[in-house]
Amino acid sequence: MSKVLIIGAGGVGSVVTHKCAMLSEVFTEIMLASRTKAKCDAIAADIKEMHGVSISTAKVDADQVPELVALINEFKPVMVINVALPYQDLTIMDACLETGVHYLDTANYEPIDEAKFEYKWQWAYQDKFKEAGLMALLGCGFDPGVTGVFTAYAQKHHFEQIHYLDIVDCNAGNHGKAFATNFNPEINIREITQKGRYWQKGEWVETDPLSVHKPIDYPEIGPKESYLLYHEELESLTKNIPYLKRARFWMTFSQEYITHLRVLENVGMTRIDPVMYEGKEIVPLQFLKAVLPEPSSLGEGYSGKTSIGCQIKGIKNGEEKTYYVYNNCEHAAVYQEVKAQAVSYTTGVPAMIGAMLMVTGKWQKAGVYNVEEFDPDPFMDALNQYGLPWNEKINITLPHEYDVQ
Repeated sequence: MSKVLIIGAGGVGSVVTHKCAMLSEVFTEIMLASRTKAKCDAIAADIKEMHGVSISTAKVDADQVPELVALINEFKPVMVINVALPYQDLTIMDACLETGVHYLDTANYEPIDEAKFEYKWQWAYQDKFKEAGLMALLGCGFDPGVTGVFTAYAQKHHFEQIHYLDIVDCNAGNHGKAFATNFNPEINIREITQKGRYWQKGEWVETDPLSVHKPIDYPEIGPKESYLLYHEELESLTKNIPYLKRARFWMTFSQEYITHLRVLENVGMTRIDPVMYEGKEIVPLQFLKAVLPEPSSLGEGYSGKTSIGCQIKGIKNGEEKTYYVYNNCEHAAVYQEVKAQAVSYTTGVPAMIGAMLMVTGKWQKAGVYNVEEFDPDPFMDALNQYGLPWNEKINITLPHEYDVQ
């Protein structure tokens, strides 16, 4: 039915490619491209062995629009799934506009020299994509992505007004490493070390990094200390979901992880500005990334589960109501299916689902959009069908204070 080009051969890129290959009636031809073609070739070999599907591979520098344009024109896909670095979102969007193909990503653009997560740069492409008759779907991973779909589903089926939204993200897995990140270390550490931020009473409230935390009880896992962060879906959800009085994002970290992170911060290894070393400029965080374990290598032997969901309070039929919708994903089961770990899987599967909905016309509209702007029902059905089944709890006591007037 459709040819798709996937850019990025990390852990998420591997999962997206596996899942697209497993749905060959929709994705009839697949190309995986990256700066390092050998990574693409290794993933292609696994896919051939595990699923009996052949895919194409290519080398491309996603920082270079002419290289991207040449590759897209050669392969002629219907759409590009961008799972490269967030710094490369705009060059890939430019290439899609120039070649007339649809676009999807899992993380919003951020400038390489500043850890600033905002949709403004990509939302500015709205008129260009609309005039070209093309669609760009932003943030179609899990968080952002599924959490937006969960919120839209709650809005459609459970509430007249959503007043409080708490997105809760727990990785209770054990990869056996002293210190490692579950996705790109550079992006992960930039995200965690910036100031926290949440939406309350129509404005953003800023907090010091990791300064606000509390235990949250996660299904089938138990209580885990959870830290308030800023996460990009808060920006789009506060724009697209009316009546919100407060919206926050929480993520778990072990004390060991935080201790390692603080030491690295204290000695300057998380800096993103260049320093001189032996006559050359290096960025400490990029050097740290080079010596940390590759996230795609963590899958084998990874035990435990992730649990990610939305805890919501609002009004239905004039009465207060609570709603908790979530997915639990097991690392070991993911490795058996696609040779990955659950953090990559929970991002990669939604990217495949979003692409499937776009190419089949269920989600198709010219312009630039976030996932919560579409009908959530086909996406929710697909989550159950393709590996991320969800559960819901209605009118339970949620672990949050609700004192915002």
